Amino acid sequence: MRKFLVLIGCLIFTAGILAGCGSKPAQENAGNGNTPAKLVVGATAKPHAEILKVVKPVLQKENVDLEIKVFTDYVLLNPALKDKQIDANYFQHLPYLDDYNAKNNANLSWTVKVHTEPMGVYSKKVAKLEELAEGANIGIPNDATNGGRALAVLQQAGLFKLKDGAGVTATDKDIVDNPKNLKINMMDAAMLPRALDDLDVCVINSNYALEANLNPVEDAIFTEVKDSPFANILAVRPEDKDKDSIKKLNQALQSPEVKKFIEDNYKGSVIPAF
Repeated sequence: MRKFLVLIGCLIFTAGILAGCGSKPAQENAGNGNTPAKLVVGATAKPHAEILKVVKPVLQKENVDLEIKVFTDYVLLNPALKDKQIDANYFQHLPYLDDYNAKNNANLSWTVKVHTEPMGVYSKKVAKLEELAEGANIGIPNDATNGGRALAVLQQAGLFKLKDGAGVTATDKDIVDNPKNLKINMMDAAMLPRALDDLDVCVINSNYALEANLNPVEDAIFTEVKDSPFANILAVRPEDKDKDSIKKLNQALQSPEVKKFIEDNYKGSVIPAF
């Protein structure tokens, strides 16, 4: 009986030790010793996920295991970051992040600027914008900052004039001079390449143009000015900005390997911002 009680006591003691070891948060052990730190980054497919694939082996050498989670709808990426489904995201520019924070009681932050994607105007109906007919239909993104950005591009192209100070949150109501009475159609940004069959022109983000096999350099009939302030950034939760794995990701995203990959593969449709 005594041997049985001693055996039971040993088993309870051992179980207590194991339970104590298993109760430590994963982040406390991540990256310690030979255990790589796990980092899950959400991104849209092109060019963001492609760039992250270049970063992955760079981070492996730094003992960081990068998991790339591809999202087809970029509207879901900031909520996923806010809800801690991912550790960071890479898909947006700063005006979009600021607009999301303001409208969703969020305080997501950013760390580094990686690249810019000049927004382009595309058409299957006309070869140049001067050929647009009276009342032509134009498609632009329906989110606040990219919609305003698209309208600014169309103003740069000389199609109409926006009121002074309209900014990135401009809508078609901010058009003050529209000689051809052009009609603005707002829709999900990912749908714009498909809408080219029905609309006269569409203003498309380069990532969605690339996914639709459109070449922003060769196929766009007008392109946003090169000094655009819309650099794409790495976004994180503020409490994670100083994590070692995030700092290593920052360095990798601004590495010579990434710069060379962007310049060699996108040839002007994506431009390094560092």
